[in-house]
Amino acid sequence: MAPSRTSPDPPSATERGLSKEQLAKFEKDGYLIIPNALDESTVSSLLTETHSMLDNFSLDDHPMTKFSTGEGKDGEHVGDDYFLSSGDKIRFFFEEDAFDDSGKLTKPKARAINKIGHYLHALSPPFASLLSPSSKYYPGAIARSVGFRDPRCLQSMIICKQPEIGGAVPPHQDSTFLYTNPPSAVGFWYALEDATVENGCLSFLPGSHKSAEVDKRFVRRKDGKGTEFIDNEGMRFPAGKEYQAAETEGEYKPGEVKAGTLVLIHGNLLHKSEKNLSLKGRIIYTFHVIEGEGVVYDERNWLQPPREGFTKL
Repeated sequence: MAPSRTSPDPPSATERGLSKEQLAKFEKDGYLIIPNALDESTVSSLLTETHSMLDNFSLDDHPMTKFSTGEGKDGEHVGDDYFLSSGDKIRFFFEEDAFDDSGKLTKPKARAINKIGHYLHALSPPFASLLSPSSKYYPGAIARSVGFRDPRCLQSMIICKQPEIGGAVPPHQDSTFLYTNPPSAVGFWYALEDATVENGCLSFLPGSHKSAEVDKRFVRRKDGKGTEFIDNEGMRFPAGKEYQAAETEGEYKPGEVKAGTLVLIHGNLLHKSEKNLSLKGRIIYTFHVIEGEGVVYDERNWLQPPREGFTKL
């Protein structure tokens, strides 16, 4: 995030929160790589759950929604009702390149899905277990160690980055898509398979969270027909003297990681991934945390809270 440094100091990191060294690196770079956050049995359980979902979802009543970042053939970001009403459901979104020119799938369905989302943290027991206080790296403790007062979990996703067709994701900031005023989003990104340059690992622009404004928001259109990007009229940084708008230039640093690794990502940090042209997939699980106290999450955001509100950690 981190929340305002003018607010009271965050509680000391617990044994499952961040160490002082980890916190300093996160604040400096805007991301933090934590190897071995998940043990082998947990990774295996989450992959088993993932493959079961991919094998067993039905095409019979599926609208064949493609997940688009706006960089593909159609130039538009996904925004149909199947997507917009997925905040309290588990739904399946296809890769753009999984179809031929006539609209027919060119891959088996399990090898054609871009991502599964967006309520896995509540509806899938194996994935929900990662939010348990008994987990090795409890997200609630980590969130509080970086300054959250009332951390809330939202938008959980499995991203498959399929072999040969896994789409590129252009440079972006997570707070563009999950905007609070002031910005507060932090991504928790877990590798379930090794992520390499060849299969489209993340790349980061270190330190860009301190100078890159959240100048756009991804929102629901006012006419109710899909989504759009709009100028951000609210705060563009979390409150704090360490943030100052400036040109964000530099070299992106690849984040190659082994399965079981957790990557924390500040909501203002610029990051991206390239297309997976290899024969090996790159399945990951991710969710985001926003502040529930002293910020505004409004009705324009594409993702709206379920009836019971976003999940409290």
